[in-house]
Amino acid sequence: MRLVKRWQGIKLGLVVGLACSLLLGACGTTKQTSSTTVTRTDYLKHKVKVPKHPKRVIGSYLEDDLVALGIKPVVQWSVKNGSGTQEYLKKSLKGVPLIDYSLPYEAVTKAKPDLILMDTSSAAANGKYAQYSKIAPTYVVKNGTNVTWRQTFLDVAKAVNRQAKAKKVLAKYDQKVATTRKALKKSGQHKVAVLWVTNNTAYMVNDSSASGALLYGDLKLGEPSLVKQVSKSATADWSAVSLEKLAKLDADDIFLVNSQKGAALFKDPLWKNIKAVKNKHLYQYGDSSSWQYSGPIAYSQMIDMVKKDLLK
Repeated sequence: MRLVKRWQGIKLGLVVGLACSLLLGACGTTKQTSSTTVTRTDYLKHKVKVPKHPKRVIGSYLEDDLVALGIKPVVQWSVKNGSGTQEYLKKSLKGVPLIDYSLPYEAVTKAKPDLILMDTSSAAANGKYAQYSKIAPTYVVKNGTNVTWRQTFLDVAKAVNRQAKAKKVLAKYDQKVATTRKALKKSGQHKVAVLWVTNNTAYMVNDSSASGALLYGDLKLGEPSLVKQVSKSATADWSAVSLEKLAKLDADDIFLVNSQKGAALFKDPLWKNIKAVKNKHLYQYGDSSSWQYSGPIAYSQMIDMVKKDLLK
């Protein structure tokens, strides 16, 4: 009888122990699951469960932000069948496969992302968001004409859970801006302009976007009257400008993104008579430079180029 009672006690202990183990196991699983993801609200008000520590991120045209945050994306933005890439990030993106800017579903699926970041609202329109969401958590970052590169950068940082890193990046950038602005002011007032020449056409940057936001906003360099005029009616980062108008450009210095070295317009007397060209204050850069982009890395590189050219 004693033996039976003892066996019953052992069985009861085993059952209780097993129940506790299962309960603790369930609690542990719940804790582990909840700690691996976090819910974020993206720019289009989607509630997205993103991984806290994403390992395979797709952020087409957001590579500057990702690299600055210490994340190497699994694919990188490209156009024209891969002939056009963000060359200024070449070292940081070495070995990263290309993906077309249109983000074909097959290519996205093949990349096996655990997080997809979309840089424009239009990229998620017409049912595309739902399709990408089936592949991986998809987050649309802050974008649009009224959104600054800083706001986009901080939103990317939020999506990948690296807000602390973003603050350090911006603090370092702001310090660089402050010291450069001080040195430029000491060297004298400079009125500057940024031009891009391609297909025998000159384009001028908008004063509130891309390199324009850096030069006139952050560095407080002088803005020529023509730049102000063109920017008022600008509908994009770059606006075509006639040679007749450029002939009257009152910039002391011009930063030129030259995508067509043999362009006929360079031989035109109107071009040669532009103040900065005539005074040999024309500083040329190719497509591999960061002048056509924005972001903490692009802007830091541009600051270095401005210092090199203007603080001689």
